Amino acid sequence: MPKDPTRLSRATLGDLPSDVARPRYGAADLSPGIVHIGVGNFHRAHQAWYLHRLMQDGLAHDWAIIGAGVRPGDAAMRERLLAQDCLTTLIELAPDASRAEVCGSMIDFVQVEEDNAALIASMADPAIRIVSLTVTEGGYYVNAATGAFDPGHPDIVFDAANPDIPRTAFGAIVAALRLRRDAAHGPFTVQSCDNLRGNGAITRDAVVGLARLQDAALADWIADRCTFPNSMVDSIVPATGPAEISAARGFGIDDAAPVTHENFRQWVIEDAFCAGRPDWDRVGATFTDDVHAYEAMKIRILNAGHQLLANAGEVLGVQTIADCMAHPAIAPFWRKVEQDEIVPHVAAVPGMTPAGYARLIETRFANPAIRDTTRRVAFDGSSRHTGFVLPILRDALETGAPLDGLALAEAAWARMCAGTREDGSVIEPNDPYWNDLQAQALVARERPTAWLEQASIYGDLAGYERFATAFQRWLRLIWAEGMEAALRAYVAGRNPG
Repeated sequence: MPKDPTRLSRATLGDLPSDVARPRYGAADLSPGIVHIGVGNFHRAHQAWYLHRLMQDGLAHDWAIIGAGVRPGDAAMRERLLAQDCLTTLIELAPDASRAEVCGSMIDFVQVEEDNAALIASMADPAIRIVSLTVTEGGYYVNAATGAFDPGHPDIVFDAANPDIPRTAFGAIVAALRLRRDAAHGPFTVQSCDNLRGNGAITRDAVVGLARLQDAALADWIADRCTFPNSMVDSIVPATGPAEISAARGFGIDDAAPVTHENFRQWVIEDAFCAGRPDWDRVGATFTDDVHAYEAMKIRILNAGHQLLANAGEVLGVQTIADCMAHPAIAPFWRKVEQDEIVPHVAAVPGMTPAGYARLIETRFANPAIRDTTRRVAFDGSSRHTGFVLPILRDALETGAPLDGLALAEAAWARMCAGTREDGSVIEPNDPYWNDLQAQALVARERPTAWLEQASIYGDLAGYERFATAFQRWLRLIWAEGMEAALRAYVAGRNPG
């Protein structure tokens, strides 16, 4: 009879099957150096893995991670991870094989509290030299239309008035930095690992901007002493569900929160760390003074490309990104928009051309072993379209370049937000502003310009006739003849009348 899977813990690592890689270091070897806010799948498969690789080589043992969260849902992740000593099973999914490895670079997870007291105390500890974040693209309190920090957001207004009981990660960071300044413990680096171009600068604006609403002298101290490195992060990491838990059990591991990921990782980081850093470059990360070129290539070709697939896929009931890449209408649409309307607006980086990167992304997206759902990729379109797609569209308007495919992508998003697929099934809410988006999408079915009148998303783009006309034509065609008809018309070069 097959052996029952081994419940994951540090005490049972020796009982795992021999083909499962596991830490060569123990918890007693480690001491904390990083607090990470937002312990989702991506962090555990990416930043935590890079640190784990250093630890496997006997390095960076004083940089272990303390996990943290500021949302009620983070408490469930904390409970699952603490029950297995903060270990994570990472399952790499190559097209033709898979392998498992247990990552042990996290050693604790602070209590999730409404006032964030435990998080503040952990960051105030002088042993902590980096506070890193994966709080999603929409978690930085940026006004989508202006791209600037939004001091009027209700969460920020609350934290400005209640600095000792903050609701947000940024409020907790400011509170911890106040304690460190007052105790003469010095600053820490705040390191964003989210998919935002200029993520370090955006993080700096949020932290310093909130601090300035509370205490101008503290804001000046943070601006002068703390560092906020820009970075580019890249790996496809699906959400965890029953299939992923079953996959871990197939490797002989009973893990309540395993992570699957593709067989590709990239991390490009600006070397700006005021209190030191691990030598991540020894295990594959790249330190450079020109992160922005890497960011632009990845965000435009991969992240914007994800939106091209996911919105059309949701409307057509195509469940995964790999399935979209095998779809006879969606895949040609993706290739044509990438080649004609995105790649021309991307500069090369050392060792990689934009066209070469697009071919790499096509291979990665088409990996059938990665069950990355269209729903996950389409989540929070109000942040992802404004951050990933619309900047390319603005470049096209400025230069007179083609934009029909980008306009069709926006029309596909509007159609998705109407809340039903073409087979009549319901698309469940999938955006922090879903109710507003759905209401506007339903109005736009009869009056397409209503969608572009969402100034918080589109700013002044509704006033650009070339874009607005193309968008209206595509949305009308989608509603009249269906998504596939619109995609095929674009690929064939037929402009809907």
